[in-house]
Amino acid sequence: MSAKQHAPATLRNREPIAAVLAREFPPSGTVLEIAAGTGEHAVFFAEAFPALAWQPSDPSPEALASIAAYREDYPGNNLAAPQLLDAAAPDSWPVTQADAIVCINMVHISPWEATLGLFRGAARLLGNSGGPLILYGPYIEQGIETAPSNLEFDASLKARDLRWGLREAEALDALAAQNGLARSARYALPANNIILVYR
Repeated sequence: MSAKQHAPATLRNREPIAAVLAREFPPSGTVLEIAAGTGEHAVFFAEAFPALAWQPSDPSPEALASIAAYREDYPGNNLAAPQLLDAAAPDSWPVTQADAIVCINMVHISPWEATLGLFRGAARLLGNSGGPLILYGPYIEQGIETAPSNLEFDASLKARDLRWGLREAEALDALAAQNGLARSARYALPANNIILVYR
């Protein structure tokens, strides 16, 4: 039985996300994907950006196995073996440098400590390179009405784990500032999701 897992949303959102990544990525270097999940995004983006070395990571053994299984079928040579990485523990990250960091659908499906660690680790890895920290998912934004479907999603997440739930974009902006980062872009994407970019 294959270790490959499938997340239906990846097929729907990968192309809109890739269009934004093409605008924000450096021309070359290493991209660290945090909370890479099934690995479906990693394979798609590695193929879409052949000049970039793609480093997927995840804290889940099942996810790491799925990523590795997808990687076995990937014909390119720019997709690295997945690394065990816990966003909440940035001092233990196995990656010491990156030119860009991508984190898709983690901030709301994890304790707040994971986001705290994400920003602290990103600030250290990206250093003075000016590389982007790119976050994708549903967020709550001041002055913008939250879609009913996102409110329902937020309630379902909190029912699964009280530490989960949609975060306020402004709280992320404040956290970024504490770590020497600032929001440089916001993109509206389908299905009431957005991309926030910090540098």
